[in-house]
Amino acid sequence: MALSLNIGKCTNLGNYRENNEDSIEVKTFPDTGLSVSVVADGMGGQAAGEIASKRAVEIIPRELRKTLTSGVNPESTKVMIRRSIVQANEEIIAMGQLDKEMKNMGTTVVVAVWRKSGEMFVSGVGDSRVYLIRNRKITQLTVDHSLAQALVEAKTISAAEAKDHKFRNVLWKYLGSKEVGEGPDVGVVPIQAGDRFLLCTDGLHGVVSDEKLLQFCLGQQEAQACADGLVTLALESGSRDNVSSIVIDVV
Repeated sequence: MALSLNIGKCTNLGNYRENNEDSIEVKTFPDTGLSVSVVADGMGGQAAGEIASKRAVEIIPRELRKTLTSGVNPESTKVMIRRSIVQANEEIIAMGQLDKEMKNMGTTVVVAVWRKSGEMFVSGVGDSRVYLIRNRKITQLTVDHSLAQALVEAKTISAAEAKDHKFRNVLWKYLGSKEVGEGPDVGVVPIQAGDRFLLCTDGLHGVVSDEKLLQFCLGQQEAQACADGLVTLALESGSRDNVSSIVIDVV
């Protein structure tokens, strides 16, 4: 039986910020069976964060539309996704160099790319996240590029300690930084009916635990209602940030 996607998306300014520096985008290209979902959380002075995140969600689907034709195999698909993220990084760095008001601007990004081959490709830079909910369990598919996570990987602190660490929101890699290098790892998930993918900014996962994310998602049947409800849940839980989510259901 052929699989398809139902996608819901929501972004909200929140209760404390003057600007929404989050950007979200869902692009589908029926001729190649390609679906690209992107969530970005910008940073930088004045409107720079908004501009960086907006450029990220524009550039990545644009680049993938050019390169991901129907005959590209999974390994080449991973290369193309990595290149699209590197291209976004290069363009954001260039904008920052040309305009002093955009100097040092940056953004996180997570991307989920689906092709009718039956796999979901996921990648990210920064601390926005992609989760998979399957068989009543939640799994984080991306790795945070925060100093706290780096300390975990160095076995200096525990994963539990990282959740409340003073460096949990300090990023060492993001779009707009040279540390992106040749691009991030790209994961491949063979999908099955009933899977739910969640892409979100730290305005959501920073205040709502993974277990609460799971329980909420299990109680929502429709992707759009789930995306809307998760944002409301974050705000009701005291999030002081912009909040964004994309929910992808495999049916």
